Amino acid sequence: MTDEVKLDLTSLESYRQSCLELARHRLSAFKSISEIAEAENDLNAYPNLDRLQDPKEIFILEDDKISPSDMAEARQTVIDGRLFCEHTAAGEATRLKLGTKFLINPARDLSVEKIASMISGEEGREVTPEEVAGQMEVEPSRLLPLSLGWRHMLQIAFEISNLARDSGLDSAAVLAQQKMLVVLNEKTAEQIVAEFDSAHFFGFDRANVFFMVQPSFPGINLRDGRFFYDPSSPKRLHNHGQLVMQETMDNQIFHLDTSGRRLYLKAAEFGEILNAVTDKISYNIEDLSYLNNAIDWPGLAFALKLGTQGYHMVMEIVANNPEHPQKGALAAFDPVLNRDVMIESFQLKGIANEDIRYMNKNFNHFPDPRSSWEALKKHGLPMPIAVKGGFLYFQPVQGDINFLVKTAFVRRKKLKPISAWKSAANTPAAVNAMWAQDNQPGFKDFIKGVLGSLPGDS
Repeated sequence: MTDEVKLDLTSLESYRQSCLELARHRLSAFKSISEIAEAENDLNAYPNLDRLQDPKEIFILEDDKISPSDMAEARQTVIDGRLFCEHTAAGEATRLKLGTKFLINPARDLSVEKIASMISGEEGREVTPEEVAGQMEVEPSRLLPLSLGWRHMLQIAFEISNLARDSGLDSAAVLAQQKMLVVLNEKTAEQIVAEFDSAHFFGFDRANVFFMVQPSFPGINLRDGRFFYDPSSPKRLHNHGQLVMQETMDNQIFHLDTSGRRLYLKAAEFGEILNAVTDKISYNIEDLSYLNNAIDWPGLAFALKLGTQGYHMVMEIVANNPEHPQKGALAAFDPVLNRDVMIESFQLKGIANEDIRYMNKNFNHFPDPRSSWEALKKHGLPMPIAVKGGFLYFQPVQGDINFLVKTAFVRRKKLKPISAWKSAANTPAAVNAMWAQDNQPGFKDFIKGVLGSLPGDS
């Protein structure tokens, strides 16, 4: 870790106190939070920002050039349960203003008129329902009444079931082999865990479906030269970097027994689970391409091969969307470090979205995941800051693991724009992706087999 004060990752409370120590050590020259806010871009700026160049040592992934043996290894890795999937479902759709992303149900929550209103508010111009309807293949009400979270879980179960069937294996047995972690937030954790139970764990074995509740932290205030957690502040998540550090702590990860009781793991136990798998994928629940292609077989095969070459993190680079540029991590070459790096948006000192040519797809592989887990446990992550509503919050990012372990940066031969449901403008694309998901051959029959009936059937 690059910060002067070492994070104490023994527990959530020690992490919490470390954040205060970081504020005291790094920001003692400031007299108010508003002063810190004015200096936020400078405080977070990447140290070699003015020297960055386009990335240089990028591995090119050509889907049709993956060897049959490498593809067979990827499939066998999944069949054997050696792929660990981390599903980050704690995020609140703050830009969409629709609550926890996992629970958004477009068939129930959205209409053409509402989407038009959402986009109008976001873009500061009037967007008509007719304009929105022209971008969508179907009205939201015609979608299966499934939340984004249920769609996310059912899609990967559907694809693994198809893999098992095509391999002449029992689908239920192969699904039972899969291991995963679902990261939730405090507000909706109980509801989502209950939904997993009611949905029969979407076909997976409850003993191999692990959960972790990512806490929100109060904001830090500054008064009379003293930094303190202000109980009057809104609580906020400390981003996805905090959750991966939380995974290295005792008694944070749990699964349910048949009576619904939570069984918590020691950190060493979770480390052994990671030690027994070949690759860990960190899935972003808002990735729209996932809804029709949850398992990127060429990508998985390529990551596994890179793992045999000593890479412990594989980050895919995509092109920014030219019509609706998004903020996000910037892939670049740092001549000071003499390597390619992925730099989070907090560190870009206000670089315009349209100037970010290459960005992280937020779809990371961790071959030999025990190695990156141990690096996190030992070093922690850099701790950028954010001032929101007059209070200070830390915002570590998962992507900064690329500074801790040997990382390969990969791009497709043909760069595709990022496709994620992060803003109102992406909502028509999200509806279209869900409609395509609903109409996959065999998808509805699979849902009936897992859930006992098709949601929405009377």
